[in-house]
Amino acid sequence: MNAREREDQALSFRKAVDRGPVLETFQPWTLTIDRFLQQGLPLEIGGPLSSDHDIGGPPEPYVQTAWGELVFAYESWLGFDPLRRISFTLPFRRQPARIRDQHDWLALLERSRSAPDTSFSREDLLQACSGLSAGHDQGTFSLRLNLEGFFWIPRELLGIEPHLYAFYDQPDLLHAINQTVLELYIERLKDLLRLCPVNVVYIMEDLSGKNGPMISPAFFDEFVGSYYRQLVPVLKAYGVRHVFVDTDGDFSTLIPNFLAAGIDGFLPLDVNAGIDIVQLRQHYPQIKLIGGFNKLCLVEGRDAVAREFERILPVIRQGGFIPGNDHQVAPATLFETYRYYIDCLKAAMRESGRDA
Repeated sequence: MNAREREDQALSFRKAVDRGPVLETFQPWTLTIDRFLQQGLPLEIGGPLSSDHDIGGPPEPYVQTAWGELVFAYESWLGFDPLRRISFTLPFRRQPARIRDQHDWLALLERSRSAPDTSFSREDLLQACSGLSAGHDQGTFSLRLNLEGFFWIPRELLGIEPHLYAFYDQPDLLHAINQTVLELYIERLKDLLRLCPVNVVYIMEDLSGKNGPMISPAFFDEFVGSYYRQLVPVLKAYGVRHVFVDTDGDFSTLIPNFLAAGIDGFLPLDVNAGIDIVQLRQHYPQIKLIGGFNKLCLVEGRDAVAREFERILPVIRQGGFIPGNDHQVAPATLFETYRYYIDCLKAAMRESGRDA
């Protein structure tokens, strides 16, 4: 099987022909790479990802692929299956701004439309992804597309506290922002996905903390879920197989709302915020999962790594799950321990789809 087929097989709850995909949840922290370079990671592999490196090259205002190419080289060297990551950013998110009200929001939109250095045309988007289409079509790598979500974008524009007040004080502003986001996504993602109908889209939200979600189910349904209901069918119509939400913290009370809005699964499944994928799968057998491995076990050493794989092995065997760290690998991790983790991950994925 090729890389794209293997990823889709796992997330579709189909039994593995030989093994499940060996993938990591997120690209590494630069501080983690800096430490790995001191402990044996070759400079030509880790150097481009270190905190001292400037990617350079032409700007990528809307479709970001260069950083994903660097991560691809790093992960391939470590023995992960080939995966390319790309991000899509809307024009007004490229304009540094903090808004307070409808007046500020309309002014930001106008500035983004008149920005002299970019045009946000269909041709720009297709050109940005042209180098990925052949590898994607041939299954040389699987492709993941990262979007900013309907909780994330207003929070970034307003600031954390003003955003939360806005659910009460400025609901029309939140709807205006998210309606614009929805319309721009539908307009431009159709073109991008025609060229590269990616397996996985994951939407950044980070709407939960250790003590639970930052908004109620009712606010979620009105201000977030209602826009998923319109966006997800478009993504699926253009070939996206699996739509995930990326949120830290304990989001469990909102799972029924996410599922009702069309979301398929979740990442990174933060263990230390109380997310236990074994229990999660018992309550929601249909949800798809990426992550779920306690990253702090890497800091504790090999024995802790082995125990953690024992804990999540039942879910690996069930399918619908691609294990990986429950966020980026911590800088306190030893490079030797991380390589041991990868060996254990490969062994665990040979169990994917097997009967318990």
